[in-house]
Amino acid sequence: MYNRNIESEVVRLAQYYHVLTITGPRQSGKTTLCKKVFPDYDYVNLEDETMRMDIELNGKSYLIAHRQGLIIDEIQNMPNVFSMVQVIVDTYEDARFILTGSNNFLLMQKITQSLAGRTAILTLLPLSIAELPEVSKAVSPFELIYKGFYPAVWAQKVPAQDMYRQYFSTYIQRDVQQVLNIRHLTEFRSFLIMCASRIGTEFNAQSMCSELGVSIPTIQEWMNVLEASYVVFRLQPFYRNINKRLVKTPKIYFYDVGLACYLLGIRDASQVETHPLRGQLFENMVVCDRLKNIYNAGKDNNLYFYRDKGQHEVDIIQEEGSHLSAYEIKLAPIVHTEFYKNLNYFRALFPNDTVKTMIINTGEDENDLPDNGHIHFTTAG
Repeated sequence: MYNRNIESEVVRLAQYYHVLTITGPRQSGKTTLCKKVFPDYDYVNLEDETMRMDIELNGKSYLIAHRQGLIIDEIQNMPNVFSMVQVIVDTYEDARFILTGSNNFLLMQKITQSLAGRTAILTLLPLSIAELPEVSKAVSPFELIYKGFYPAVWAQKVPAQDMYRQYFSTYIQRDVQQVLNIRHLTEFRSFLIMCASRIGTEFNAQSMCSELGVSIPTIQEWMNVLEASYVVFRLQPFYRNINKRLVKTPKIYFYDVGLACYLLGIRDASQVETHPLRGQLFENMVVCDRLKNIYNAGKDNNLYFYRDKGQHEVDIIQEEGSHLSAYEIKLAPIVHTEFYKNLNYFRALFPNDTVKTMIINTGEDENDLPDNGHIHFTTAG
């Protein structure tokens, strides 16, 4: 069992809220986290059909009886539970509930309707590099990319191919069918593979629909479902109306790079090292790792990328008020002078801001491998 960096934030927020909602991909460790932090709480999993039937029959009385500490797993399977929880926390001062779910669209819809202002919301993604300190130093970046970061691969030693094959067939297709009745699963799988092949590139629904033979609204709908199911996310462009020269199309990334490898047909770490998309896969791993660090601290996503019509591009911009951090990601062991070109260009655009620039690269030896949650940082001058 790995310690999760989000634990301290879970404990802190539990002091102030009667309800905590923890959302994130299936198998990212939500149940393990909740049981570890709240060992005295009762537990119910709404994936269990028998349990769902029991709660349907007894509903409010069951929740009242367990109100002083109850973890409700995969709550999106019984949307009416949200309103029951609302009534109970408004009635009983000692009510304490932990809700988990893996469908962000359904969760947020119900929270807005029933639990707005009553719950703190946290997102738990698969393991970060900081949560694998010893393991990450013992393996190459290519093995990290290939294996991905689901706890089962590392803690239970489940082979990556088995993990992602089952994940795709059992969870993605089922979850997608729950949210959207997709009749053409062959085309949908092709769409997923296409997303994997376009990691780190701008999302272009027009070109995708031309290749797949489906409509633009269908592509947009499929993308929304993948985002709601924590399969992919779109990184938005950073701009402050700089003469409106910036490209405003988001870039595609996967929440877990191991799944992207599976969809690309990569079957071992050595194939990552020679794959044409190895640079984009490394970039995906780094971008997602920074996102994990933000969510683990209980903060909102403040990551962007920069690109203008002059083809100046910076891989990550992190904005905190007037403080900006700009990161260039390079799958290279040695930092070259030209790596700083776009970082220095970006910093010159914002003379009134504090702009920190950094290169993220692989490093030349084991001392340069991931450490403290970051991939070998070299500060730009």
